[in-house]
Amino acid sequence: MTKRDDALEYHSRGRPGKIAVVPTKPLNNQRDLSLAYSPGVAEPCLAIKANPDDVYKYTARGNLVAVVTNGTAVLGLGNIGALAGKPVMEGKANLFKQFSDVDVFDLEVGSENPDDVIRFCQLLEPTVGGINLEDIKAPECFYIEETLRKTMGIPVFHDDQHGTAIISGAALLNALEIAGKDITQVKCVFSGAGAAAISTAEHYVRLGVKRDNILMCDREGVLYEGRTSGDLDPYKARFLQKTTKRTVADALVGADVFVGLSVAGAVTREMVAQMASRPIIFALANPVPEITPEEVRKVRSDAIIATGRSDYPNQVNNVLGFPFIFRGALDVRATEINEEMKMAATRALASLAKQDVPDSVAALYGLRNVHFGAEYLIPFPFDPRVLLWVAPAVAWAAVASGVAKEFIDLESYREQLEERLGRARGIMRGLMNRASRDPRRIVFPEGEEPKIIRAAAILVDDGIAMPILLGNKTTIERIAKDNRISLEGVTVEDPSTSERRDGYAHYMWQLRQRKGLSLDEARRQLFNGNYFGSCMVARGDADALLSGVTMHYPETIRPALQVIGAHPSAKLVSGMYMVVTERHVVFCADTTVNIDPTAEQVAQIAFAASRITRTFGITPRIAMLSFSNFGSVKHPDAEKMAKAAQLLKERDPSIIVDGEMQADTAFDAEILKRDYPFTTLKEQANVLIFPNLSAGNIAYKLLHHLGGATIIGPILVGMRRPVHVLERGADVQDIVNMAAVAVVDAQERTLSVEPAFAAASPSPTIFSKL
Repeated sequence: MTKRDDALEYHSRGRPGKIAVVPTKPLNNQRDLSLAYSPGVAEPCLAIKANPDDVYKYTARGNLVAVVTNGTAVLGLGNIGALAGKPVMEGKANLFKQFSDVDVFDLEVGSENPDDVIRFCQLLEPTVGGINLEDIKAPECFYIEETLRKTMGIPVFHDDQHGTAIISGAALLNALEIAGKDITQVKCVFSGAGAAAISTAEHYVRLGVKRDNILMCDREGVLYEGRTSGDLDPYKARFLQKTTKRTVADALVGADVFVGLSVAGAVTREMVAQMASRPIIFALANPVPEITPEEVRKVRSDAIIATGRSDYPNQVNNVLGFPFIFRGALDVRATEINEEMKMAATRALASLAKQDVPDSVAALYGLRNVHFGAEYLIPFPFDPRVLLWVAPAVAWAAVASGVAKEFIDLESYREQLEERLGRARGIMRGLMNRASRDPRRIVFPEGEEPKIIRAAAILVDDGIAMPILLGNKTTIERIAKDNRISLEGVTVEDPSTSERRDGYAHYMWQLRQRKGLSLDEARRQLFNGNYFGSCMVARGDADALLSGVTMHYPETIRPALQVIGAHPSAKLVSGMYMVVTERHVVFCADTTVNIDPTAEQVAQIAFAASRITRTFGITPRIAMLSFSNFGSVKHPDAEKMAKAAQLLKERDPSIIVDGEMQADTAFDAEILKRDYPFTTLKEQANVLIFPNLSAGNIAYKLLHHLGGATIIGPILVGMRRPVHVLERGADVQDIVNMAAVAVVDAQERTLSVEPAFAAASPSPTIFSKL
C-alpha cells in the first residue's frame, strides 16, 4: 500500500472522517428526553434570554471553537477550495480536542470573497466561544482577521499567522540567551513574505528586534525601498528597507538570525557560512526545510538550529500554541486574543524550556537528561506541562489587559486543567516518538499474514522499527502487491532457504541436546517461524520478536522460552497489559502466564510491573486486588495479596503499594481517604495486581470489550531478550503499538544492566518444564 493509500484508508475506515459529536448528558428514558428537549429545554432558553451570560452556564458555547477556512491556502497544496480543505480542518479539530479538550465545529466557507468570510464568521458569534481562521491566503487573511477583531466580541485568531510567530518567538528568546546576543542589536533575515513571515517579523519587533534590522525576502528577492517588481501589498511594505542588498545570499552576510518560511533549498551552505558568529537558523519549511541541520553543521558547528520537523531537535510546531491559547482565552471568556496574550504564550514557552525536564517527559521521546541548551530551546509538543504553563499565562494576560469577563485563581485553575486531561492523552504517541528515536530490528515469524505486512510498511514509514518478515519471499511479495503495500525498507527472510539455518540448528541442538532434541529435529523445528525468529533474537540477528496474530498464546511463547529463555535475574516470566482509556492509563498483571502465583510470586510480578510502568514515564501506584478490603474477609486468597504487598514494601520501600483491597477502593481516592486513611495509596491506583490468572485475564478483557478501553499487550516481562506476544486476531494498529513496545524494550536493554522488561526473581512458571 502506498502512502496515499494509507492516508485514504485511515480517513475512510469505520466512520468516515476524524471527528464526531459526542453527547455529554444522558438520554436513556422519557424523563431525559423531556429535559433535553421539549418541554424542559424551554427553561434554559428563557434563562439565557433574561441573562445572555447564562449561555455559558447552560450550553457548550464556552468550550466551542469554529475552525473556519475558505480553502485558498491549504498546507502546501495551495488554493484547493473549501470542500477539499475539510480533512485538514477535521485534523485541526482533533488537535484542539486531544491537546486542550476544546470542542470544535469545522466550517468550510464556499467563497473566496473575503467579505463573505467576514459576514459568515460574524453570524456565528451566538454559536461559538471563539474562531480559529485557517488556511486563508494572504493578503486577504490580514483583512479578514483585522475586521473580525474589530467587530466581534469573541476571540478570533489566524493560526497560520500567529502560531509560528509565537512558538518561534520563544525559541528566538532562548537562542539569543544561549548565543549571548542582544535582541535589540541582532540582524534578522526572513526567507518568505507570506502571512506567517509577516506576522512572525511583527512579533519579533514586539519582542525587541528593531524593524530596521529585519530584511525580508520574497520570490523577487529583498524587500527594499524603490522596488517595483513583484507583489508589494501594504503588509509587505512595512518591511521595505533602505539597502543595497538584493538577494537572500546578500542579506545573510553578517546576519545573526535566519528565519525560513519559504521552500526547501532556499538557502545553501555557502550562504550560511557568511553569517555572523553563533548564527541562529530557523529553517521552518515543511516537510523539507530551507537547509537541513546536517548541511548547516558542515560549515557552521556553532549554529543554533530549529526546524518544523519532529526528527530534529527544536521542533517549531504550532500545536505548542493554538490549543493552549484558546484554552486560556475561553476559560476567562476573553473578548479577543490580543498582543499581550500572544506575548504571554511566547514567554511561557520560553520559561518552561528552562525548567528541569522530568524524566517522565524525556522518556516520552526516548531521551535522558534533557536540559535547556542549543538542542532544547522550546518544550516538546507532547510535554503535558505545556497546558499548565501556557493556558494560565494566556488567561492571566487576558485578565491583566482588561479583555477577560471572568477572573481566575491560578492555583485552582491549574488543578482544573490537570483534571481536564488525564495522562492517557498522548501516551501512545509518546511511545511512538520514543521508539522512532532509535529504531530496532523486529522479527515477525508470521510474515505472510497481510496484517503483519501492512503493519511492517507503517513501521518503516513512521521510522518506528526495521521489520524482518519471515516466510516465502515470493508469497510475501505477491500478497504485498495484491494489497498495494510497499515493501521498501522491509527485510524478508525465508527460514526454509536461509543461509542461517545450519548455524541455528546447531545452536538449538547444543542448547537442548540434553532435553531430548536431536540435530535433525532442530532442523525441522526451524521451518517454524517462531523457532527461527527466536534464534535470530538469541544470536543477535534481530533485536526483538513479535508474534501471535494467527496462533494461540502457548504456541507463540513456547519456542521463545525454549530458545531464548528467562533473563538470568528473572526466572519468573509474567505478562501484563497497558489499558488506556480517555483519561487514564492502567497496567494490569499478571494477565497471561502464572495461573495461581504464591504471595512471593505476586510481589515479584508487582515489582516487575512497577519497573515497566516507570519506563512509560508514569509513577506506579500499586493496588493488590482482592474481594476483601484490608482484612475485612479472612480468606487465604485475601491474605496472600496482603502478604504480597508487605513483601514488596520490604523489597523496595520507595514503591507506593497497598492491599489487599477491592477494585472500586483502588479506583476511588475518596473511599481511600474516608474509610482507609492509614493506606499508603493516597491517589487512584494505576497498577493493578491480580490474585490469579483467571481474575487478571477476565478483567482486562472486560475493560476492553465492555469499557471501550484500548489495550496494549501482552507485554512479556522476564525474558532474556525482547519477546512480545500479539493477541490472536490483533488488528494492524495493535501490531504497530506492540512493535513500538518491543522497540522500547530493546532500547532499555541497551541502556540498562538490569532492564525493566527483564525484572523479576526466581520462581517456577507454568512453562518451566518445557
